[in-house]
Amino acid sequence: MRRIGLIGGMSWESSALYYQLLNQRIAAGLGGLHSAECVLYSVDFADIEQMQTQGRWDDAGHRLAEAARSLEAAGADVALLCTNTMHKVYDQVQSAVSIPLLHLGDATAAAVGAAGLHTVGLLGTGFTMDEPFYRERLERHGLAVLVPGQTDRGLVHRVIYDELCKGIVLPSSRAAYQDVISRLVERGAQGIVLGCTEIELLVGQADSPVPVFPTTRIHVDAAVEHALAP
Repeated sequence: MRRIGLIGGMSWESSALYYQLLNQRIAAGLGGLHSAECVLYSVDFADIEQMQTQGRWDDAGHRLAEAARSLEAAGADVALLCTNTMHKVYDQVQSAVSIPLLHLGDATAAAVGAAGLHTVGLLGTGFTMDEPFYRERLERHGLAVLVPGQTDRGLVHRVIYDELCKGIVLPSSRAAYQDVISRLVERGAQGIVLGCTEIELLVGQADSPVPVFPTTRIHVDAAVEHALAP
């Protein structure tokens, strides 16, 4: 089994889900008492969030690159950046290490393509929805990407930072997200990318009339496939 490195803490709520799913997938694949061979480097999200809001992306990239180097030094054979938003600095982090950093957008696009879909709605933080770094990565794979309108983008972002990152899961926010999803479907979305790892704490397939693509689970599946490859 190859050792998987996790750059987490953004937020720790979703990193806990990464760890849980990773071990569940390994156990399902190998049986018995098997669990994942992994190393987790969890950063202080308050520091990263401040860099985000201040536009200090180079500083954030440097911080996460340090984490990646620590994972490589700890023997990781492959690494995951356990956050969609911070894939904005993916190139900076990947260039700091020699091990592969599995891009969450590539894994998600592959899952959408395997489902035979070509137009998806994207939910995520304001950074992920507003800026091109994530949408363009999906579009490289031939996908058309729709984002919510401005008001809906603000709502989705607020719920992530004010609630989900703090472990707060409210039925009213789930209903609001369902309305956002419905409006994306009305505009032609054939599927919905849950492009923020915390969103999976709030909504799932039962909350959407079209297929949802939970990026945390997709990312974990890609890592397990890599870890267990011959």
